[in-house]
Amino acid sequence: METVLEGLYASTGEPLPFAPSLDVRAFLLRRDRGNLLVYSATGLESDAPTIEDLGGISRHYLNHRHEAMFASDWVAAPLFVHDNERESVAKSYRVDETFSKRHMLDDDFEVIPTPGHTSGATAYLWDTGRHRFLFTGDTVYLSEGEWVAAVLRSSDRGAYIESLEVMRELDFDVLVPWAATRGQHYHGPTSKADAQRRIDRILERVQRGEDH
Repeated sequence: METVLEGLYASTGEPLPFAPSLDVRAFLLRRDRGNLLVYSATGLESDAPTIEDLGGISRHYLNHRHEAMFASDWVAAPLFVHDNERESVAKSYRVDETFSKRHMLDDDFEVIPTPGHTSGATAYLWDTGRHRFLFTGDTVYLSEGEWVAAVLRSSDRGAYIESLEVMRELDFDVLVPWAATRGQHYHGPTSKADAQRRIDRILERVQRGEDH
C-alpha cells in the first residue's frame, strides 16, 4: 500500500470496467482503536503483508453498492454498509452489520449517510488530530483534478442535492473519493472555504440538471 498522509494508506489503483479512465482504490485508516478499511478493491491480497504489519483490519466500510463488484475474498474483517445497500452488497460480500443514521465510531470516525448516487451512499469523516479526511465514494470524485458528481439514471437527484448541502457544511481538509482519473492525484487537499466553493459549483450543475 502507498502512504497518502500520516496514518492513511491507499491500495493500487484498479480501472472501473465501465469507466476505464478512472481508477478506484481502497484506503486503510491506521488507528489505535483498530484499523479501518474504507471502500473495496480486488487487489488487496497483494497488500496483505503490509496491512498485517500495520495492524490488520478491524472493520470494513463501503460507501455504496457498486463497490461490491471489487469484492476481495482476502478481507475477513466485519463489513458495515447502509441498510439500503445490504441486499445488493450481500450478493458479493458477507454483510455483518448495517446502519441507517449518522453516528460516531469512537470519537474520531463519523458515519454520514449521503443518499443520492445510490439510496444508501454514505460518507465517512475521519479526524486524526492533524487531518480531517472525508471519504465520499462516488458522490464526489476527482475527474482530471476537478471535484465532480456522478448522477446516474438510477440516482435520486433531489436526495443528491440535499447530501451535497450536508457535505458542504462539513469541516475537512482532505477529500478522499473512491474514484479518480488514472495517473492523477486521487485525493484532494483543501480548506473549508475551498471545499465549499467546489461543492457549490457541483450543486449548481446538479441543480441545472447536469450529471457531473
